[in-house]
Amino acid sequence: MPKNTKVTQREHSNEPVTESVADLLSLEHPMDYKSSQMSMGLSPGSTAPGKALLPSPDPDAEDGRPAWNNKLEYILAQVGFSVGLGNVWRFPYLCQKNGGGAYLVPYFILLLLIGIPLFFLELAVGQRIRRGSIGVWNYVYPRLGGIGVSSLMVCGFVGLYYNVIIGWSIFYFFQSFQYPLPWAEFVVPECEKSSATTYFWYRQTLNITSTIDDTGGLNWKMTLSLLVAWILVCLAVIKGIQSSGKVRASKRQRLTLCI
Repeated sequence: MPKNTKVTQREHSNEPVTESVADLLSLEHPMDYKSSQMSMGLSPGSTAPGKALLPSPDPDAEDGRPAWNNKLEYILAQVGFSVGLGNVWRFPYLCQKNGGGAYLVPYFILLLLIGIPLFFLELAVGQRIRRGSIGVWNYVYPRLGGIGVSSLMVCGFVGLYYNVIIGWSIFYFFQSFQYPLPWAEFVVPECEKSSATTYFWYRQTLNITSTIDDTGGLNWKMTLSLLVAWILVCLAVIKGIQSSGKVRASKRQRLTLCI
């Protein structure tokens, strides 16, 4: 019997089993020990053989970046990012201004050839390497990193003027609790030249001056409304992507019902 060999006996059999270090190593399959995990067989009370002894790596524990709770929140967050105020409010305006149906032809061609492929490319690579837009394009090709920087700048500018629109919405929300509605009836003779709605928008909401030379004072009502909008955005960012998914889920349902 070779050295470093022990003779064992099966629990339900009288047949001796010879196990040596060399024999055991010869039965091992070549594997990458850097990425391997320890495993164990059946234990008393267990139901699944070969269950991993070490837990599967948590994506959050690798780089400290947050992850979505489930796939539905992720999908709704992406839908909320893609189908925003621009598609609901601005796109019909641009379509009517630039030729109606003729505008849709080049729009859909560019959308199918450029927009959708780049969108899914960024999503797929971003999920694979767990990076943002800049990291994705640096991963695809280092010289394309400027696309990620440009995308970040566009998102920043869009966020700036979208928050102004949200501030208008907050202002109208609080004004709608009055009875009668402030834009429902004429209040000054100036309304006779246009309408009560136009007067309320330009004079009461925006407080636009008569000429560009007159800068006017601080519109504190809109300033407070814009401050509330930015506070809501900051709270959503602080809470992380989990709150973003829940907010977008409820917002998307209400928007669908309104449409």
